[in-house]
Amino acid sequence: MKNGLYNTCLLKWLFLCAFGVAVASCITVQRHVYAEGQTKYSKDFFDSAEPIRIKDPLAVALGAMDKGGVFVFTYADAVKFAGHSCPAVAGAYKSTQIALKALYGDEVPARGNIKVTFKGSVDYKVNGPISQVVTLISGASSESGFKGLGPAGKYGRYNLMTFNKDLSPDPKTTCAMIFQRVDSGKKIEVTYSVDPVSVSERMDKLMPLVISGKASEEEAKEFGNLWQERVKTILFNPPEGTFIVKELKD
Repeated sequence: MKNGLYNTCLLKWLFLCAFGVAVASCITVQRHVYAEGQTKYSKDFFDSAEPIRIKDPLAVALGAMDKGGVFVFTYADAVKFAGHSCPAVAGAYKSTQIALKALYGDEVPARGNIKVTFKGSVDYKVNGPISQVVTLISGASSESGFKGLGPAGKYGRYNLMTFNKDLSPDPKTTCAMIFQRVDSGKKIEVTYSVDPVSVSERMDKLMPLVISGKASEEEAKEFGNLWQERVKTILFNPPEGTFIVKELKD
């Protein structure tokens, strides 16, 4: 009788232990899957570059965000959107950040309240790729953008971004953009030039090997590191002349 009771208790204890281990394993697996589901970048500075905080009235109106909330964009978001990290993506991110600070000061910028005009056509140099990152952050879009709510098009972003081929940028610059607040009309021009950011001679030698697929694993890794060091310089320590900002008066 005692042996039977002992065996029953032992079986219950073993069952509870097994159940506990199973539950703990499930939690661990779920945490592991969650962790593995996040984007893992090869460079830490993607997330450590200064973020851009911007409110969006449309997000509040449609319940995606509480009143007073803000979107926080990081350089990692720009990398994810573009699918890569390069001087054009970094220049677009930094130019937008600089322009928003100049337009709003200590005030939180508002998506959908910003017009952007590029000097030159959409296919001039890297205007096209840069414009996509600018759209991501500012909300300003060309003819493909959101046309707004209701007949009046409230919160619309449609045609807030234009490309003016009649405005000729300095040929030495990479990109020139005019940012304007819709509410106040204040205008800021940001000129971005990648030339002041030095290029390693080693990178120039490695690029043909990487493009042709003839680079060794070590050479390909070295090229990527050198490439991203240039991007890091643009984001954290741009040389004088990389970004030129001026307020425009009508």
